[in-house]
Amino acid sequence: MRIAVTGSIATDHLMTFPGKFTDQLVPDQLDRVSLSFLVDELEVRRGGIAANICYGMGSLGHRPILVGAVGDDFADYRSWLERHGVDTASVHVSELRHTARFLCTTDEDHNQIASFYAGAMSEARDIELRPVADRVGGLDLVMISPNDPEAMIRHTEECRERGYAFAADISQQLARMDGADIRTLVEGASYLFTNEYEKGLCEQKTGWSDAEILDRVQIRITTLGAKGVVITRKGQPEIHVPAAPVEKAVEPTGVGDAFRAGFLSAVAWGLSLERAAQVGNLLAAHCLESPGPQEYRLTGSTFLERFTDAYGQAAADEVAPHLP
Repeated sequence: MRIAVTGSIATDHLMTFPGKFTDQLVPDQLDRVSLSFLVDELEVRRGGIAANICYGMGSLGHRPILVGAVGDDFADYRSWLERHGVDTASVHVSELRHTARFLCTTDEDHNQIASFYAGAMSEARDIELRPVADRVGGLDLVMISPNDPEAMIRHTEECRERGYAFAADISQQLARMDGADIRTLVEGASYLFTNEYEKGLCEQKTGWSDAEILDRVQIRITTLGAKGVVITRKGQPEIHVPAAPVEKAVEPTGVGDAFRAGFLSAVAWGLSLERAAQVGNLLAAHCLESPGPQEYRLTGSTFLERFTDAYGQAAADEVAPHLP
């Protein structure tokens, strides 16, 4: 499958707070919060949701097509992604703005407080998908992940107009976008990705119930953290896939992106939805065990060994022929 992944490309500034955010909140003064956290560590990492997804897919042997906007400071990052199997030829380089920045502080319970500076990402709205499709010989699926909101809407509408199947991953932009825009992004999606909280927020903002959303998308994937993943389809039994065991949690940034990378990789291999969620869960575990969203390393043998331990030999036999 030729999969294009649209979305943010950023540099992550990841900090660690050696306490709990909740201990610093005064319940009757939440309307005027003023807090500063002295952090112990600062890690500067490659990130951005689309880039993270592409890195994960490249690590599993695919050649995903990254579509987004960056600044002229992207050269080293481009080289890194290309070396890990990502097609970056459709990335737009701004002449005016820097690559986006993500600043995130994580507490000891893995709760996070973050800010995002868009920078060059605001120019993603100027990217058209048709030239991308022409360059690679067509697109089988377009992943619409968090990006400049106008870019997300433009790419979704272009997918409908040109008949490209698309996956909707609104996630971090749910807080920013209104109900009408979210309905535009959801309507007609082949896949809709959210976590458990985002699922409720999506329903609240669109005004659609779970059943009404299932009328509008083919497959709904809801990640539940340590409880795994639920996959729902209209008129079909719900599929629950338990999470993969985690050896030692280090940093949660990018875990959802890694899940999407694994899920889409397995879909591209032609595997079942259950296997796709299992591959996504294990890739997410690798990411959680690493100090950044693109710091995990994969080998086919180690991945298969852990996959077998988590999901059994029969499941592993289906995945094994596809691993690099």
